[in-house]
Amino acid sequence: MAHRGGPPIYVSVDIAAPVDEVWRLTQDTDLHPRWDARFSAIEPVADLPGGGQRFRYELRLPGRVLAGTGTTLGEKWRPDGTRTSALRFTTPDRLSPLGDGRGYWRYEPTASGVRFTTGYDYRPGWGGLADRIVLRRAVGWLTAWSFDRLRIWAERGEEPERWPLRSVLWVWRPERPRAARCRRRAHDGRVMEAAPATLDGLAAP
Repeated sequence: MAHRGGPPIYVSVDIAAPVDEVWRLTQDTDLHPRWDARFSAIEPVADLPGGGQRFRYELRLPGRVLAGTGTTLGEKWRPDGTRTSALRFTTPDRLSPLGDGRGYWRYEPTASGVRFTTGYDYRPGWGGLADRIVLRRAVGWLTAWSFDRLRIWAERGEEPERWPLRSVLWVWRPERPRAARCRRRAHDGRVMEAAPATLDGLAAP
């Protein structure tokens, strides 16, 4: 994906919970927006031929709602024991800082649970320089913070609404979600190269 923005975003977190539970919390479109601060709502629209779904998403901001569409396809059973979910998204909103994008989730079983990883990239909706300097870092941080909020839900059963975004400021609560608990760099530097093969064949959003 050629663009004027920064490098792909990578986030990974270890979750001490069964992979089936992490799959449920991330694949259910009613549950996903509850822990992922990048979305306010996700609504399935139609099934895709050959598997997968088309969906509509929203992010409600003060004074504006950013909306777009996407396609996704999950692999629950793979020969190596991992699971994956591929994603493509787009928006017609010219004020959206994120344009067309693509990415994936990977679920890798570990001795204590699952390693949940994402890699994704997008074309800046506007302001390539602003994307490289500010926006992409902010989006990466928000992704990592959301991943840790998911971890808390899966491990401790604490519903994500207990930890609103403003809890970032609750420094007296060491158990609060923290982006710093996540890995933000792939150990081999490969992010989109590690995407599942299903991403290349996924229908356009």
